[in-house]
Amino acid sequence: MSSYLPGDIVSRRKGFVMHKGIALGDGRVLHNTPFRGEHISTEHEFRNGQRLHVTSQDRARRERALRHAQCVSQGRGYSLLTNNCEHTVSRASTGHAQSPQLLGWVAGLAVGAVAFAVTRHPAAAAAGFAAVRGWVNRKRS
Repeated sequence: MSSYLPGDIVSRRKGFVMHKGIALGDGRVLHNTPFRGEHISTEHEFRNGQRLHVTSQDRARRERALRHAQCVSQGRGYSLLTNNCEHTVSRASTGHAQSPQLLGWVAGLAVGAVAFAVTRHPAAAAAGFAAVRGWVNRKRS
């Protein structure tokens, strides 16, 4: 079992991306899914059989996230572009909704498409995609 404090960010692998949530303590996690929107579930349900990764937050962000979670009984619905799990986590922690993974995918696909259009070579497209996703991820960390 991973060690974390209430208000820390927890995540697990979900296909090609990481699914994120806020640990609330007592085995509960605030997260956002396509069919249920923002909601609180058990850690077991959140894990979905996957390894849990923990990103520790400073005390102020943990407290802000926990205050935000108290207001989620009527949570926002899910939207891939404007309210996915990363938007929920960053809004709870910082007050600003953002999704670095989504930004990385969109930027990577755009550069990959341009590279393919110019070179007509799949390897150039894949390299452009990977390079930009890596760059975006490093800039956001």
